[in-house]
Amino acid sequence: MEPLKDASHLYEVERTVMHAERPGFHITEHRITSTQSVPWHYHNHVADTFYVLEGQLRIFLQNPKEAVDLAPGETCTVAAIRPHLVTNALETPTTFLVLQGIGEYDYVPLV
Repeated sequence: MEPLKDASHLYEVERTVMHAERPGFHITEHRITSTQSVPWHYHNHVADTFYVLEGQLRIFLQNPKEAVDLAPGETCTVAAIRPHLVTNALETPTTFLVLQGIGEYDYVPLV
């Protein structure tokens, strides 16, 4: 698929807040319910670093296959080109930050 500059129309989250945006880097806060997720995708040029504020985040990764659970205060960095799926591991909402950079942002959905 073609890389997208904005993929927000591809998934639903309870809340999104942009905390910082600079050329090549931004920090976004997301809150997802137990039924929401950020679908399988990857980024060509930037890494995603996830930091959990509340709840528990579950990140599924490919190449190699792996599942990572993050509690509040924990982080996980997903390298550029590595496919990942972001889900809520609990029945209550989960709030997390995504630090993306350094580089040109894109979102490549996997079907």
